[in-house]
Amino acid sequence: MKIHSIQARDLPDLWFQAVHDILDHGSRFVIDRGSYAGQTRLEYDYFTGHVKFPGTQPLLPDIPPACGIPNPVEHDYIYGGEGYERSYIEYLMTPHKEEGESYTYGERLTGAPITGDKLDWWQAQNKEIIDFREPDGKVVYEKDGRLYLNQIEWIIQTYKNFGHRNNQMVLQVAHPSDLTLLDPPCLRSIDTRIQDGTLHFFVYFRSWDLWGGLPANLAGIQNLKEYMATEIGVKDGEMVVESKGLHLYGYAEDLAKLRCLRD
Repeated sequence: MKIHSIQARDLPDLWFQAVHDILDHGSRFVIDRGSYAGQTRLEYDYFTGHVKFPGTQPLLPDIPPACGIPNPVEHDYIYGGEGYERSYIEYLMTPHKEEGESYTYGERLTGAPITGDKLDWWQAQNKEIIDFREPDGKVVYEKDGRLYLNQIEWIIQTYKNFGHRNNQMVLQVAHPSDLTLLDPPCLRSIDTRIQDGTLHFFVYFRSWDLWGGLPANLAGIQNLKEYMATEIGVKDGEMVVESKGLHLYGYAEDLAKLRCLRD
């Protein structure tokens, strides 16, 4: 197994290097199950990327006009605009879920129900097990008789109230029961660290569409990081991203060659 690592200046640089390199270092195979089953895709065995300045604008890929191809991600898709009922940032940072959606990242990050043993311990205020906090309508809130956790606000509050050096502050997206879904979440977790007064993100995707998914996802996640850093009162920092399934679908391979001026 080959671990492919990239050091990048900013998000467009990460995307371009990853697209360029997968044409030489990706393994081609037929998809057995999931999105595009039966088609081929080019995939890294394992991918890591370290982005030093992910907040540098613009966040989206650079496509020179001479390439004659559209940008894989529209600005309005991320921030909202004509033709989009919901921006990607809303999808990532609010609990709203449309009918037919089995999950959204925002639902998992801002509207996670507290259930089972955790709810029993919470209601008993068992402080030997639970970090009990009174529902405040923001960090922990009640809706329709159920108790919910906003992970984003919980982590902000924890860093502000208890200090920066702690290895527990992980934004969790995946549930064990996601194995039962036909299309489980690709984003599994966003780990966080504050070092030298700066907030850094460590992002893991189980499977990741390189052409359009990576730039859209990371633009949204960068906006999330900037929001959290501002609320905590620290600087916005670096990003480390990983995936055992970063890939280029067959339909995008020709586009990738055009962008990289490859035959």
